[in-house]
Amino acid sequence: MSSFDPRHALDALPPSGPRLAATRTLPARDATVAPWPAWVAPEVRDAFAQRGIVAPYRHQVEAAEHLWAGRHCVLSTGTASGKSLAFLLPALSAVLAPPGEARRAPTVLYLAPTKALAADQFAHLQELGLPGVRAAVYDGDTPTDERAWIRRHANVVLTNPDMLHHSILPGHGHFAAFLAGLRYVVVDECHSYRGVFGTHVAAILRRLRRLSAHHRATPTFAFASATVAHPAQHAGALLGAEVVAVTDDASPAAERTLALLDPTPPPGEDRRSTLTHAAERLADLVAGDVRTVAFTRSRAGAEVVAETARRRLAQDPGGREGAVATYRGGYLPEDRRLLERDLREGRLLGIASTSALELGIDIDGLDAVVLAGWPGTTAAWWQRAGRAGRAGRSSLVLFIADEDPLDAYLVSHPEALFDRPIEACVVAPDNPHILGPHLLAAAYEIPLLPQDLAPDGVFGPTAAALVDRLAEAGLLRRRPAGWFWTREGRPHDELTLRGIGSQIRIVEDATGRVIGTVDAARADAALHTGAVHLHQGRTYVVRELDLDDGCAHVVQGDPGWITTARSVSSFVVLGIARDRAADEVAAATGRVSVRSQVTSFLRRLPGGEVIGQHPLDLPERAMTTAATWWTLTPEALQEAGVEPADVPGALHAAEHAMIGLLPLLVAADRWDIGGVSTACHPDTGLPTIMIYDGHPGGAGFVTEGYERAHEWISRTRDAVSSCPCAAGCPSCVQSPKCGNGNEPLDKAGAIRVLGLLADAEAGPLSARGSESAR
Repeated sequence: MSSFDPRHALDALPPSGPRLAATRTLPARDATVAPWPAWVAPEVRDAFAQRGIVAPYRHQVEAAEHLWAGRHCVLSTGTASGKSLAFLLPALSAVLAPPGEARRAPTVLYLAPTKALAADQFAHLQELGLPGVRAAVYDGDTPTDERAWIRRHANVVLTNPDMLHHSILPGHGHFAAFLAGLRYVVVDECHSYRGVFGTHVAAILRRLRRLSAHHRATPTFAFASATVAHPAQHAGALLGAEVVAVTDDASPAAERTLALLDPTPPPGEDRRSTLTHAAERLADLVAGDVRTVAFTRSRAGAEVVAETARRRLAQDPGGREGAVATYRGGYLPEDRRLLERDLREGRLLGIASTSALELGIDIDGLDAVVLAGWPGTTAAWWQRAGRAGRAGRSSLVLFIADEDPLDAYLVSHPEALFDRPIEACVVAPDNPHILGPHLLAAAYEIPLLPQDLAPDGVFGPTAAALVDRLAEAGLLRRRPAGWFWTREGRPHDELTLRGIGSQIRIVEDATGRVIGTVDAARADAALHTGAVHLHQGRTYVVRELDLDDGCAHVVQGDPGWITTARSVSSFVVLGIARDRAADEVAAATGRVSVRSQVTSFLRRLPGGEVIGQHPLDLPERAMTTAATWWTLTPEALQEAGVEPADVPGALHAAEHAMIGLLPLLVAADRWDIGGVSTACHPDTGLPTIMIYDGHPGGAGFVTEGYERAHEWISRTRDAVSSCPCAAGCPSCVQSPKCGNGNEPLDKAGAIRVLGLLADAEAGPLSARGSESAR
């Protein structure tokens, strides 16, 4: 393969394509190695030496020493920095300890957020060829007869949080020997565990600690992540215990060129799809023999990019259209392994992928990465960017901005991306909507004891009061031996880790098969009768939403239009946790009840023209969650140039923009966050903007936003101010999920409102305000 020069690739960008907005070159870095720790088993050291690892990197040894000494540790170093070796050294050395040195045969549990990553780590363990290591993958695809063997004989089990929750913990009696010897628990790609999913995982890890203690084991936990803002804080929040962090990356790195592309067309020209631009860049790189992966935000997007790239390459005399493929969830494991092998061995030069290729799967030899739109978090951006250059060669990362406030902000303010990962992974372990069901699961596993519910107990200071409420509801019963689960069946089966609450099944009328699910909380807006629903590149129309039966009946077919639900929302303040105030601006965070109702939907042509509005008869929904809100006086608004008639549109536009920019600070998607604004709220008596977590009980996002309010609001103001549009667009104040059809919106007013809030947070609110707990 010919050598690759990223600078030449940038010079070759066509003038008709996206504008090169910014570049940054990350310099090459030499490695710093350290001696093997004396305690490493000779077989382990020799196995790694046979794979070319003569000496470990310094950060690998530092983390391994912490783990061997029994200190929980999180290793947060770059992609391809060898984090696996850091936890494998102590884990495999413990497993291979000579008989008699351990009272119980040591075991290791490895947790990955995806099946693919667990399978990849299993393959690496097999390649080491250590006879005393009996490793096995235990997930939903594992045959029943293999599960029995794993429970009896495996000393390294690779699984995921879902399987740990649904099978291993409730069936801990079958894993008694394994849990009794549990020495290490590895939590890989721990930045994936954030928000609602992360809060579930935090509860599961606490249940695992409790059951391990029941079986007289005290495992040491190893966390790993390439990108997380506060690794010790995040890992500690997941575990509920102190975790030491190792963050100084001593691995080598080749030069990497990062480029941000802005596809905003000149005035008067139509904007072309970000997916089209990504497909063209993928095709051009493949035509130059550059191994490239293009990341998209959906399965359908990956298919579109691959097909468009193939069509472009078919017109090239090189005839490389067969060297491009798609990689995404939903493929059979053997098909994914074949694609990975073809990419490693050079038969594939280009691949369009969803996040399925983002995490840890070892694919060397990629020279370039194309990102079609912001992937949702800074961590995901750097994970995807890190897929290139893993074989030590110079590499190129192209980010193509989409029509979104955050994308637009980043191409205008590249330092927000290049200089540091500024978002925080947040979890809310005390969320009663999540902790409550896990307490029921824990009581099913073994009775809850008073020490479990102590303020410093494994489940935290709110658990005791929550157990009392569960007992009053008849779900738990107290006996001398503790609190017991009272019902038939397992509480685990009613608990969905990837969300909160029940799921609505999407049923295809023609076949009767379930083609997917949607959280019940989103079903009214996404699956109402008449909604047009996309699933894996196919278009369906919802014939009926049956909330009683928990299913939406759909018919395949493209009617030629899209649908947008319209809703009305309001909120009631239930309690203020903290607030701060100045003369004309105040901020608060606390609990609210958000009430919303989908009232109608619009039919629109693909170009956006409304061709009909249709009423809907759906129930009002109420959700108690966490929120942060600001109030301004009418006098302050008028003095800033926002006239009374313009206040609703100015607040509404500011609310949209703040929702769009909050994911810059916390590892959340804008769909995890909601907002309401009003010119006069009955609880505050003032013009109010409220941003809330879109999950019952809260997920920690807006609380972090309250802590970093000045940074959040000032970046939002800069994003809206720098957008070249005249009156507001999807890149600044319009929202794809607005229940009011993006009406009214006042961009100029929003800039003034955001300026007032930013100035207040920079000065009077933080300097002269008060923080109170109520």
